[in-house]
Amino acid sequence: MTKKAVEIKDLLQLVSVTNPKISPDGKRAVYVQTKMDEEDNTYHAHIHHLSLETGKSTTWTHGKGRNSQPAWSADGRQLAFLSDRNDKNQLYVLSADGGEARAITDFEKGISAFRWSPCGTKIWINAMAEDGKTFTDKEEKEKEDKKPEPYRTSKMKYKMDGNGLVKQEVHRQIGFVELESGHAKQLTEGPYHYGLEAISHDGKKLVYGAVKEENLDFVFRQSLFLRDLESGEETAIIEEDGYYGNAVFSFDDAHIAFVGQSRTYQNATHAEVYVYNTAEKTSQCLTEGIDAPVGDYVVADHQQGSDAPGVIWTKDDHLYFQVSTEGDVRLYFASLDGAVYPATPEDEHVYGYDIARDGSFALAAISNPVSPGELYKLDISAGQRKAVTTCNDSYMEESELIAPEKVSFTSEDGFHVHGWLMKPRGFEDGENYPLVVNIHGGPHAMYANTFVHEMQLLAANGYGVLYINPRGSHGYGQAFVDAVRGDYGGGDYRDILAALDQVIETNPWVDTTRLGVTGGSYGGFMTNWIVSHTDRFKAAVTQRSISNWISFFGVSDIGYYFSDWQHGVGMENVEKLWEHSPLKYAKDIHTPLLILHSENDHRCPIEQGEQLFITLKSMQKEAEFVRFPEADHNLSRTGKPNLRFARLEEIIGWMKRL
Repeated sequence: MTKKAVEIKDLLQLVSVTNPKISPDGKRAVYVQTKMDEEDNTYHAHIHHLSLETGKSTTWTHGKGRNSQPAWSADGRQLAFLSDRNDKNQLYVLSADGGEARAITDFEKGISAFRWSPCGTKIWINAMAEDGKTFTDKEEKEKEDKKPEPYRTSKMKYKMDGNGLVKQEVHRQIGFVELESGHAKQLTEGPYHYGLEAISHDGKKLVYGAVKEENLDFVFRQSLFLRDLESGEETAIIEEDGYYGNAVFSFDDAHIAFVGQSRTYQNATHAEVYVYNTAEKTSQCLTEGIDAPVGDYVVADHQQGSDAPGVIWTKDDHLYFQVSTEGDVRLYFASLDGAVYPATPEDEHVYGYDIARDGSFALAAISNPVSPGELYKLDISAGQRKAVTTCNDSYMEESELIAPEKVSFTSEDGFHVHGWLMKPRGFEDGENYPLVVNIHGGPHAMYANTFVHEMQLLAANGYGVLYINPRGSHGYGQAFVDAVRGDYGGGDYRDILAALDQVIETNPWVDTTRLGVTGGSYGGFMTNWIVSHTDRFKAAVTQRSISNWISFFGVSDIGYYFSDWQHGVGMENVEKLWEHSPLKYAKDIHTPLLILHSENDHRCPIEQGEQLFITLKSMQKEAEFVRFPEADHNLSRTGKPNLRFARLEEIIGWMKRL
């Protein structure tokens, strides 16, 4: 049987399988399936139940909307989850024996997170509340003819990509809601954001994250605190610059594991796993011997709403967590005596997981370049696995998916650079083919051994695809990820071109007169930089890009501190910002350039694309500009389906110049 080529609208067939949660007795599990809906132009996500004894899977939620964050009660008799079926995310509870889900909250601003109380009669919640009010207070309904009002701010962190303008007087608070009565009580208050982290197994202690600063403009920390719910006494677990979260109690409540990263290398700093001893009030870092970051830093476009735990305990005080390393995301094991080692193999992306309480098995969501992802039951000690979902099997059977080849070399200054090369669909020896270089964003992210629809689509349309992790990418050591800071357009640029040179040298099928380049965010910056510094490419598509670091400083939601972190300067040294700005070199751009940008992008605002487009056109250069309404920085991953289709059509269409 001849398999069909990958198409743009295959996104409608693909199923995202995420967030496995094993029941306390280890006999069943739930997970989330997310699918695109073309008619509604959105995504629907539903919770599915899986018997780990029979393998039978059933749908537990129905209708339209997104259901997320499923969590079992301590006794396994109930399941709580969030659902936006009535606009805002609210808390619902479903009996494990079946039946209809019951809405527990109806808050004006919804619920962002929750944790079961061990007693099973109440659930701790995170919700937004206006200062001086509680999160149960009802707001006045806005009239349809309500006039627009001005927005005032004295703070620099006043907008956020995906959210727009931030209400200054609204903060995230912690409380609980009683299941029987629906009565909610707020625990925290004040002009601070509190993040609900964990409840002890005896129900007497709570861990929360907090930024206890009224002006957050230059505060880059989330500290962790332990509160005794009976006495109200609070103890700082860790209180220093950096982000610390994903806290969880050991089963005997003697220890608290959490994930965190200092600001030693600003946002390029590796995340680590720490364990806090509640009796001794001391912490130890379990992962200091691993030169790779804890967590999942993969850039992909298929998995939706993946929300993997930071760290999980077993009853015998062992821990499991993800590590991004050498283009993989692997599950790692650790013990309190210092043993740390990988628990899953290479060449795959573990993007979700849960561990049975007794540590006897894991349930993991796993993808690789030719598998969109399924759930597997892992016998870790025996190294065996069994697929327990088959959501994408039919798609894989009928579609021709291209397995990439590994690419690696040592840079002139000694860095090991790694990536992948896809041959075009229908490849035949002796023929010549165009090649597209695809550059990831971040820059502190990484391409991986995972399924990426966009890469498969390019290969299906007859292009070879080269995608690598240049310096600045995660997964190859702290020195490697830090090496891009202060050197944008330097070593990273040389890494990409050196990878291209090696591929050309070892793959005679690459037609050097038909090279294309594309990328988004930092990858968009690098696309702009490449075409302004070399004429090797015949076509280029820059997406959600940065062209001018001077204006980026003031217009991006992160610009005023990101520039300092990445370039080491702010507006006191516009010469250096301009030196690293592709716009400075616009006169040297001769490659036909397509500029794609989202109207509501606050991370890399659309004025970055506007400046580049108008400048190029004023110089009589070949350029076109496509603007995407109702889209933000995450268009390629979570944007409206029709706009995601249109974006891919634009990229494929422009590359026809090759």
